[in-house]
Amino acid sequence: MLSAALLALPLAGAAQADTSDKTIALSNNYAGNSWRQAMLKSWETITAKAVADGVVQSAEAFTTAENQATEQAAQIQNMILQGYSAIVINSASPTALNGAVKEACDAGIIVVSFDGIVTEPCAWRVAVDFKKMGSGQLDYLAQRYPDGGNLLEIRGLAGTSVDTEIHEGIAAGVSAHPNFKVVSEVQGDWTQTVAQKSVAGVLPSLPEVVGVVTQGGDGFGAAEAFKAAGRPTPTIILGNRDDELRWWKEQKDANGYETMSVSIAPGVSTLAFWVAQQILDGQEVPKDLVVPFLSIDQAGLEKALENTEAGGVANVEYSLDDAKKVIEAAKAGG
Repeated sequence: MLSAALLALPLAGAAQADTSDKTIALSNNYAGNSWRQAMLKSWETITAKAVADGVVQSAEAFTTAENQATEQAAQIQNMILQGYSAIVINSASPTALNGAVKEACDAGIIVVSFDGIVTEPCAWRVAVDFKKMGSGQLDYLAQRYPDGGNLLEIRGLAGTSVDTEIHEGIAAGVSAHPNFKVVSEVQGDWTQTVAQKSVAGVLPSLPEVVGVVTQGGDGFGAAEAFKAAGRPTPTIILGNRDDELRWWKEQKDANGYETMSVSIAPGVSTLAFWVAQQILDGQEVPKDLVVPFLSIDQAGLEKALENTEAGGVANVEYSLDDAKKVIEAAKAGG
């Protein structure tokens, strides 16, 4: 099933302050794959309506030319000079932007990080449990292959909190299911073309593998590399991208191929926007908020495909009420 349910908790009843004169900026470090492009599109869709409705004055999005923390730090410093009320950040590094984030906080600017979070204490964080997303892949494979086997791991963008946490989750999953062994680890950068080239480079030296554990955006590239090498297709964990889901459907129809797909919804950017708006609104918001990841199983594949744009990613966009529920869940410790 397609699942991204938020806890059905009562909404806060505090009076609403006026945020119509507030300005929010999105600082994004990378837009080189379909997930990031969908994330930016979701931001534009939701914030354009919020601006039109007079909820905030503006909500502009900016992406750095290179995936470099130094460039993103300079971008944030420029946003400070422009006097934004809040900055929402998808960060190139959990620590390298902390200086710029602290400068923003010291200037009275609200900072909310999401997906790629920052560790500076003055900032808020909106994230999924990426470690659980990693370890869950091993739980799934252990059900499919009780005797275990060799695995290929495809990593994401080096230096990001997302890459580190998913990798740590996969390592924890291997420890919990010691019949499995990661026999090779390659860089995929969350992108099909990079993943395909990296996997193709190691395949000649690899023993038989039963599964490929991934981070998203890399599954179809891995499948193409195995096909080009004339090797049997292992169970490749997918990342909710349209090309992956279409490939899965083709394989399922042709030979009953089974797998699962999991990722954070690109629309998490819209949740971060509403969290920033609520903080500007004077609401009490815990510093750490958790959003469910979006998973697709064998039975939910066709429905997920119906709801995924061509070239896009299975997605959920969040409303103000959704943000309030996530905030209340964090307050309740849920």
